[in-house]
Amino acid sequence: MKSIIGRKVGMTEVFAADGTMYPVTVIEVLPNVVVDKRTVEKNGYEALVVGYEDKAERRANSAEKGLYKKAGVSPKEGLYELKGDEIYGKNVGETLDCSLFATGEVVDLLGYHKGHGYTGVIKRYHNHIGPKGHGSGYHRGIGSVANNGRDNNRIIPGKHMSGHWRPSHVTVQNVTIVESNPEKGYILVKGGVPGAKKSIVMLRSPVRHQFKKPVVKEVLDLTKKGE
Repeated sequence: MKSIIGRKVGMTEVFAADGTMYPVTVIEVLPNVVVDKRTVEKNGYEALVVGYEDKAERRANSAEKGLYKKAGVSPKEGLYELKGDEIYGKNVGETLDCSLFATGEVVDLLGYHKGHGYTGVIKRYHNHIGPKGHGSGYHRGIGSVANNGRDNNRIIPGKHMSGHWRPSHVTVQNVTIVESNPEKGYILVKGGVPGAKKSIVMLRSPVRHQFKKPVVKEVLDLTKKGE
């Protein structure tokens, strides 16, 4: 088992040597720097804590500065836990890159999808619509926010109100890697990836692997050939 963190860039298309076109998602994979290690003795499980993407030191708080100083690395935008026997041998300060996965390999993709966006209570919680006749001007409101004289200075937690509906973590299983390019730091995977552009995604070994033939044996580099 192995895993790595990347950032979704967007979708494009590539062509195989036989002319077949494949829709792919471009995932930027910057070096994953090992900042800390979780151990069975201390934490009850084994994992690597990696930092992704550098950030200015002035934007790091005191606790973060102490953690990064102890690891001997520069401050990172985000910290993530990666599990896997193949990567646990890495020491603090070492890095993981996209050479961890090869072209034609099958992986699982974990992301945070956008959900339904900002939604009202009629659609989000199936509230009743207001009367449509007799001059009523109240149709799709949230209803009364009164709380029967209790805690009049606030809204009681749990009140059904409008907001971002149903964003959640989602896993897409058994996705084929069309191309892995360690030199330029990107991975192309077949099809779509959950989440908005520039969102963080995780690639890991499949938990329910299904055999798939390599999608593309050779991807044409149109930029070099000038086509």
